[in-house]
Amino acid sequence: MPETTYKLDNPVYYSLTEIHQPFALELDGIHYYHPDFCPFGGFIQPLSTEKGVAHYAQLTDNFFIVGERPSYDDTVQLVNELVCDQMVLLQPISIVSEDKIITLDTTHKEALLQLVNLVQPGYFKTRTPEMGNYYGIFKDGILVAVTGERMKMDQYTEISAVITHPEHTGKGYASQLVAYAAHLIFQENKIPYLHVASSNTRAINVYKKLGFTTRRKISFWNLTSQ
Repeated sequence: MPETTYKLDNPVYYSLTEIHQPFALELDGIHYYHPDFCPFGGFIQPLSTEKGVAHYAQLTDNFFIVGERPSYDDTVQLVNELVCDQMVLLQPISIVSEDKIITLDTTHKEALLQLVNLVQPGYFKTRTPEMGNYYGIFKDGILVAVTGERMKMDQYTEISAVITHPEHTGKGYASQLVAYAAHLIFQENKIPYLHVASSNTRAINVYKKLGFTTRRKISFWNLTSQ
């Protein structure tokens, strides 16, 4: 692992000061993605976060602070703490794709948005596909599985939106897509990483079989405006 591994402790903050700086809003010391891209924020302590949290809550009514627990005033409500395993991959995955994988473009945007929001509603916004590359598998002209890139730093790229349509699970599509995305990230001399809910033991076991290792637990603090 590079000496910059500490940046994975605060992936939103460092993504928005590096590769994703064009998508950044800085509000009272907190770095946020513009809400059209991704409802995530991050900060470096010590910092009073009440003003910055309240400010962003005026722009979007549901969002996440990733990392340390933020302080907030009575205009904002904490919905829950989503604890995730942050997993990294240090070697390419040796899986040969049995299905044709397509790099998605603007003509696939609507199908991508529909599939992701069917399975994981709330995370994927209208401009999220602009954050990185997205890949898909089609069957009979229908997009049935996708995987893409979300938070990006100089040396790390997050694999995200690992989604398979409920009617097409169990066919190895997700593993093929993750392996494909990771291979291209390695070609850029970057390290792939991902976040998965710690309660999702099935997905964690799949990622472990692919070669990912858990680096740490990290919290996604879900906040809403009152």
